[in-house]
Amino acid sequence: MLVFIMSSSVELQPAAGTAEVSSRGRGYAQCSSSFRRSRLPGASEKTVYAIEMLCDNMLSTPAVRGTAASAETLLFRLFMLPMLFMLLMSLGCGRREQTVATTPPATRDEAPLPAAERMEPGAVAAPFTLTERSGKPFDSASLRGKVWLASVFFANCPGPCFRENQALADILKNIPDPDFMVVSVTCDPDNDTPESLRRYADRFEADPDRWKFLTGDMATIKQIANGTFLLPAEVGVHSERGVVFDREGRLRGSYHLLQPDRVKLLEKLIRDVLAEPAARVPANAPTQGTPAG
Repeated sequence: MLVFIMSSSVELQPAAGTAEVSSRGRGYAQCSSSFRRSRLPGASEKTVYAIEMLCDNMLSTPAVRGTAASAETLLFRLFMLPMLFMLLMSLGCGRREQTVATTPPATRDEAPLPAAERMEPGAVAAPFTLTERSGKPFDSASLRGKVWLASVFFANCPGPCFRENQALADILKNIPDPDFMVVSVTCDPDNDTPESLRRYADRFEADPDRWKFLTGDMATIKQIANGTFLLPAEVGVHSERGVVFDREGRLRGSYHLLQPDRVKLLEKLIRDVLAEPAARVPANAPTQGTPAG
């Protein structure tokens, strides 16, 4: 396993410039899918998702994007390799009967490849229904005509989620346009009840008209996160990216929320999409993901 991680960390250095997005996609696919092919016998799904989150974070780090000096790249690897090893040990790997198999096809339960940083308009997001912190049902149809940013988090997250949501609060402050909204979905619905989400949202002085905190059953949340947002999610395990949808509900790109340079690019994407004229999408247009809720 350590050999795999080391070889992946060496190769995940896309060239700067216009090829960055496609190189990131190939690098992530290599990192996460290679782990699936060579995963330790008995590795839990939580381990798989956690490694895939680290693949995403590694590719979003300046040292891996090729924008930092080689010394910084070396320090990054020295930090990440022990971290990956300790993560595997802490999450645990049970022993199962080992079988020889070819690479299995991806399923909707597997972590999806994150959306590129910028995308051409594609399929419309599949409709979904969850429960808002007010306790009232939330229908994604209410987002039509709005530019919206989706994220996944959980309220008991020890640190990263607070920083993620603080970044979202700052984005909302910096872009006061009423046609822009944020939709944050918990990946710990057993603990994140509407009442808990109300208290959590109050920490950010979240405007209920512009920032929705949503909960529901985990199967539905996972379906929405994986299939529509292209954000890997399991109970207590999630991506730290924000994904942007245009007024017609089409996915337009994603950026990491814990890195200031990526957040600036995310804000620029949102402003660019807000400036676009409204487009007419046929009622029978294909959807991204499957209806949920």
